[in-house]
Amino acid sequence: MSREHVPVSVQRRVRERARNRCEYCRISQESQEATFHVDHVQPRRDGGPTALDNLALACVSCSLRKGARTSAVEPLTSASVPLYDPRSSHWEDHFCFDSELVIQGKTAIGRATVELLRMNRPLAMAIRQEEALRGRYPGL
Repeated sequence: MSREHVPVSVQRRVRERARNRCEYCRISQESQEATFHVDHVQPRRDGGPTALDNLALACVSCSLRKGARTSAVEPLTSASVPLYDPRSSHWEDHFCFDSELVIQGKTAIGRATVELLRMNRPLAMAIRQEEALRGRYPGL
């Protein structure tokens, strides 16, 4: 499948709006080797436009795990629920993190997103802890 080009000016606006931070797991692009992706929240295959109100900045890991999905299985109930949408929801409504910076889902959407994107994978945890030590992790 060919990928629609997102104009550089639009990519720049997405990165600025996200403050160069993954809008899902919240790790920073700073000090990361791989360039974060500009993700279509509503996938193009489902008619999602290449427009600011449908684009989110995602680290490579979150982007690849999300793919063109819009829903996932909620681990407590095994029900299919929508994934977190950074354009229509606030991160804090669906997620929180504990003193070890483990991201916890506060809602079914949050829990399903944490599980699908593996937001607490060891590398993401190490990156968040390093950022916290440097005073750069959001919410601390």
